[in-house]
Amino acid sequence: MLADSIIRRFRIVAIAEGWSFLILLGIAMPLKYLADMPLAVKYVGWAHGFLFIAYWVTAVPLFIRLKWDLERIAGLALASILPFGTFVMERKWLR
Repeated sequence: MLADSIIRRFRIVAIAEGWSFLILLGIAMPLKYLADMPLAVKYVGWAHGFLFIAYWVTAVPLFIRLKWDLERIAGLALASILPFGTFVMERKWLR
């Protein structure tokens, strides 16, 4: 039961973080540079930054309580910085 709630919480945050990254790269950045709308990056960037921190805060119980190994920690790190990485990781390890 505890493992399910830890994983469920992390999955929600990981998916939200992945979407925020894609929105930042695919919508906000083009708006900034092609439509001269720098506030798009400012606000989406803030949301993404918050979700990135939440991603790691919710990942800590995976390592401590569920005793995930170093390979998975490295996988989560890589997934957090690659576009679509969190979606691939979520499908591979969390379902």
